[in-house]
Amino acid sequence: MTTPGTLLLFLFFLGLLACCGLCLYRIAHGPTAADRAVAIDIIGTVVVGFVAIITAVSGKAYLLDVALVWALVSWVGTLALAKYLLGRKLNE
Repeated sequence: MTTPGTLLLFLFFLGLLACCGLCLYRIAHGPTAADRAVAIDIIGTVVVGFVAIITAVSGKAYLLDVALVWALVSWVGTLALAKYLLGRKLNE
């Protein structure tokens, strides 16, 4: 039997999965490179949400460190992509 908390986590998981699917559509059919960059950034955030849900279900706290590192790497990647789209070099 499932607890209400487990059911709620499952619903969050389904919501994140739907968000990921919509972002994949935007990456494939986005009209501009900026739209694709935003979708990639959202997928990075969704991955952090997936890891947080897995952490809550499994009870393994070290996975929160994985989520934190993923968020930082995603943020740096977004900054690099934004500079690239603006036509600047990474060291400017």
